[in-house]
Amino acid sequence: MTVDFSPLLAWPYLAALSLIAAALAALGLWRGVRGAWIRTAALVAFCLALANPVLFQEERQPLSTIVAVVVDRSQSQENGDRREQTDRALADLKERLARFPQIETRIVEAADGEESEAPSTKLFGALTTALADVPPARVGGAVFITDGQIHDVPDVNQKLGFDAPIHGLITGRPDEFDRRIEIVSAPRFGIVGEQQKLTFRVVDEGAAPGGSAEVTIRLNGNEIATELAEPGTDVPFRFTVPRGGNNILEFAVNPVAGEVTEANNRAVHVLDGIRENLRVLLVSGEPHAGERAWRNLLKSDAAVDLVHFTILRPPEKQDGTPINELSLIAFPTRELFVDKISEFDLIIFDRYQHRGVLPILYYDNIAQYVQNGGALLIAAGPEHAGNDSIAATPLSAVLPATPTGVMTETAFFPRLSEEGKKHPVTRGLEGASSEPPAWGRWFRTVDVDRPLGQTVMEAADGKPLLVLNRVGKGRVAMLLSDQGWLWARGFEGGGPHISLYRRTAHWLMQEPALEEEALTARALGRTLEITRQTIEGDPGQATLTYPSGRTQEVTLTEREPGLYKAEVKSDEIGLFEVANDELTTLVHVGNVDAPEFKAAISTEERLKPWAEKTKGLVRRLADADGPVDLPSILPVRGAVRVADDERLSLRMTDETVLKGVNSLSLFAGLFGLAALLFLISTTWYREGR
Repeated sequence: MTVDFSPLLAWPYLAALSLIAAALAALGLWRGVRGAWIRTAALVAFCLALANPVLFQEERQPLSTIVAVVVDRSQSQENGDRREQTDRALADLKERLARFPQIETRIVEAADGEESEAPSTKLFGALTTALADVPPARVGGAVFITDGQIHDVPDVNQKLGFDAPIHGLITGRPDEFDRRIEIVSAPRFGIVGEQQKLTFRVVDEGAAPGGSAEVTIRLNGNEIATELAEPGTDVPFRFTVPRGGNNILEFAVNPVAGEVTEANNRAVHVLDGIRENLRVLLVSGEPHAGERAWRNLLKSDAAVDLVHFTILRPPEKQDGTPINELSLIAFPTRELFVDKISEFDLIIFDRYQHRGVLPILYYDNIAQYVQNGGALLIAAGPEHAGNDSIAATPLSAVLPATPTGVMTETAFFPRLSEEGKKHPVTRGLEGASSEPPAWGRWFRTVDVDRPLGQTVMEAADGKPLLVLNRVGKGRVAMLLSDQGWLWARGFEGGGPHISLYRRTAHWLMQEPALEEEALTARALGRTLEITRQTIEGDPGQATLTYPSGRTQEVTLTEREPGLYKAEVKSDEIGLFEVANDELTTLVHVGNVDAPEFKAAISTEERLKPWAEKTKGLVRRLADADGPVDLPSILPVRGAVRVADDERLSLRMTDETVLKGVNSLSLFAGLFGLAALLFLISTTWYREGR
């Protein structure tokens, strides 16, 4: 209740009148005039009436106390019975807080961090956001229901923006233990064929059983080693980079019975294999127009070391020129095909025929080179159908097609076969989608018997034109025409000879992106993209195994011929496994060093400093085998000065909201007029006597 003035005259005029009244009253009192005190009272009443004092009375309503309940819904809360403990504790806490009408509960459920961040539990950030519109004086406290693994706990000397207790209700059990594996250091790139070194570590947390841990190591899905590791000790490991492109290393430590989770028992590392100076041997049987197309393509790639020989003078040529006057370089057959054959990544025979340049035994060396993982490309011309064809040598053991001895010489458009439309070597070649194809014609091919492997391009009448085949550990390709140079020269608009030659060469050198049967997966934020390449038809469903161990059948949809894809929105973070037929692949969603997977056991330690500072309470919801036990609520008026070890103290606010104001003019209206008339009448009465 307050008193204020609402003068009927401006304050300067009112002050002047008051001074005059005061002077008259003082004069009357000084001279002892009869009734001076009554006149003075009348003048005071008159001045007060002009000043118009008003009595104000406010109607206020108490405001509620805001209590934030922050619920941890991160992935680590899926371990054991933590989710059940959380749900039970939340329901009980809401019920107990509802018994206090003056308390308003705000439930904040916080999941893992944003997609662009490393997965983590950020509960304090969620708390700050939830209380952004609440005055600090109305905050009665915050209760965290969590396993204690919070990754944004501010320094205890910082300010939270309110002065109220911080409490922690910890899920999990006090006797938990967990074993995980992590990669300490590893290279991102490696030279194909060279050794690389990385370091991994097995970590035991909590009441772990101790002892050595067995770690199984896989490279691109194939088991390559088993190591014994002492927990807490860095273990070095060396391996050889097998191929170019992505190489996936997987480290899996055997689980321990009773550990919190097996989701962090595997770790992956992706290393990009780089081929250092690919060595290609190009042997041209004789000078011809197509020779330059191969040479220009291979020389344009800075990563290729090209060794090119053209047979200009076969041994049977006798023209009487003395040997010491010849300027030709002798073909170093033994050095190339015996001593250093294993150093080449690809051997190309371009219109080569058996004319005695290579001893017959060397063809067997080339065949063994292919069987052991080498790559061979035959670019055939008319000589391949003749008597001196290399198909009549021991090399025939690895060739996918045998010539019939006939050349077909007719104009045709090279076309993709049904397999070729699905094969990554030829799928999507520019101009292939129209009929006839939007490229120039060729004019001759080598007839062959029914080939092995895949015929991905066809000539006239559906005859094989480009054949790909796997032999042992290696690969062979046969291009049954020497007319590719017409595309290089732009004849009838040319054609995609560069793409065709390059893809064929890379497939021969086992480029992973060109595998005809492959399963890959990649993470786009929280979305998992699964890709299945196949030339065998619909591959059926893929099986997706989540980090938590649950599985999901995923339907693959054909996006292009031979290319099936699916996208899955993930609610988990970690290492996923995708399987289809006999193929499997691994993909990690989220940052591999995400804090969410660094520690899995529940803990009280992270919240204790804040609880001690704010007089809060941190305790477990359950002991080793017991049920959920929630502490009672203790409302406190004013600041919480003493921590309670058994109850959740909450600071009750004294804040109110103004609902209305009642006003009463003290010297206005009938009351003021009556008082003034009474005093004036009293003055007259006194003077009349």
